[in-house]
Amino acid sequence: MTTRYRVEYALKTHRRDQFIEWIKGLLAVPFVLYSQPHGVFDNAATTGASSSESLTTTREEAHRRYSEILRDVELMIDDHILHQNDADNPFPSKLKLLVPSIGPFFTRLPLEAAFKFQDRKRYISSRRFVSPSFNDVRLILNSAQIMAVTTYGTLQLATFDGDVTLYDDGQSLEPNSPVIPRLIDLLHKNVKIGIVTAAGYTSADRYYARLHGLLDTIANDPTLSPTQKNSLIVMGGEANYLFEFDASSPHLLSPVPRDQWLTPEMMSWDDRDINQILDVAEDALRECIKSMNLPAELMRKDRAVGIIPSPPHVRIPRESLEETVLLVQKILEISTRAGRHKRVPFCAFNGGNDVFVDIGDKSWGVKVCQRWFGASTKGGIIKGENTLHVGDQFLSAGANDFRARSVGTTAWIASPAETVELLDELADLMGKKLS
Repeated sequence: MTTRYRVEYALKTHRRDQFIEWIKGLLAVPFVLYSQPHGVFDNAATTGASSSESLTTTREEAHRRYSEILRDVELMIDDHILHQNDADNPFPSKLKLLVPSIGPFFTRLPLEAAFKFQDRKRYISSRRFVSPSFNDVRLILNSAQIMAVTTYGTLQLATFDGDVTLYDDGQSLEPNSPVIPRLIDLLHKNVKIGIVTAAGYTSADRYYARLHGLLDTIANDPTLSPTQKNSLIVMGGEANYLFEFDASSPHLLSPVPRDQWLTPEMMSWDDRDINQILDVAEDALRECIKSMNLPAELMRKDRAVGIIPSPPHVRIPRESLEETVLLVQKILEISTRAGRHKRVPFCAFNGGNDVFVDIGDKSWGVKVCQRWFGASTKGGIIKGENTLHVGDQFLSAGANDFRARSVGTTAWIASPAETVELLDELADLMGKKLS
């Protein structure tokens, strides 16, 4: 029993999102009551109605109950927003009591409307053997956020992860990618774009190699104004290297000196503390390679340290990658509390077949994008409710998109194809608002 508990805790809880799991639990009740398999076998002999009529009635009842539950969650989020915006209220919201890990919300979430939209696409209410899943709830939340950011305000900034979000893991954004025309459409709508990636390169040519399809399309598009073309930046290494679009550059990107974009908080990070954090992380990673006999080698950069497979084609087991992330993260937290160095934000994450520790995290990367493009706006920064970050890693540990939730609205996707669907949904909603 102890062994099973440790496995469940150590290998699974860090891969769950408490809010999504909680909503799944709520939706499981009407599924059991109205959508169990016995409904498939109802017939005229027992119900006095045709089988199709019985199934239709069951589907409509399940749809109604799912809608009611998500409307109630929607109202609880409204209450949570009131609590988070009331600095004088010492009591947590009901949602915070039920889901302690819940963070801030920047907009309302029209969950009932989002469920009805996704139900028409995924036929959630029609299923009899498979209850509402993690992916169902994730996509409902995505649709609700897209509806909110276009209904209750104006989308000014869209930031994107790279691997698995804009292109397949380890690949590049090729000219024929269906993502590209959707991004160009955002630029036409005067939405600023930031590509916030963990890939930490110090030169523009490396980013051009990964993004050449998009960069070439922007440079050669005569319908984009110079201002719209310059509305693209690349933030690399989570929050360590900024490049802006530059049509005159050989690689269509120019590096921006750090002193021009660092936030006041980032300016206070001491290089000695940064190096100390990376030294501790390097020692921990080396110990992981030794203790788990990982087919990997160390890679040290000026603002990151990690392990990569050696030889390059070998696969490192997922469990070993996650163990490495959690162990290094814990060691760095203990080192910080012990006062070995001042607190400097860092991010330890599983890159799919490698593990890296970066200085900063994507919340800082998105924040830099908000300040960079917000310099000409009132207040000097694009607000969280006007920002949408799209990424594939939002689990609470070892996922580098997770912390972006603290500075803006987010959408959790699982593949570049989902990014395309999301952007089509966004374009449709923005078009309706304009009309």
